[in-house]
Amino acid sequence: MRCRVVEVDDQEICALLARLSRRHVSGGDVIERAAIMAEGADFSAVVAWIDAHDGKPEWALTPSAGGGLHGSRVQLGGAPARGAPLRYVLPPHALT
Repeated sequence: MRCRVVEVDDQEICALLARLSRRHVSGGDVIERAAIMAEGADFSAVVAWIDAHDGKPEWALTPSAGGGLHGSRVQLGGAPARGAPLRYVLPPHALT
């Protein structure tokens, strides 16, 4: 079975992201990478739109060497984990 890729324009991307997003602790919105891919939209166009509107990818956190109570929430050296980001965070008012 082949997946169908649908090209979308700027307004359609904004509407898609507004529908798929939820509030983020930063005050902006967060969109799961898997949700974007499940929609079947042109993934590269959506990510380009996010990038053009100051959105940032958010990777999974890597465990720290120190451990402790919050050890799993701290990244080593501030570098993101390898692989694709899990979600994208948009600044406040990017979808309005």
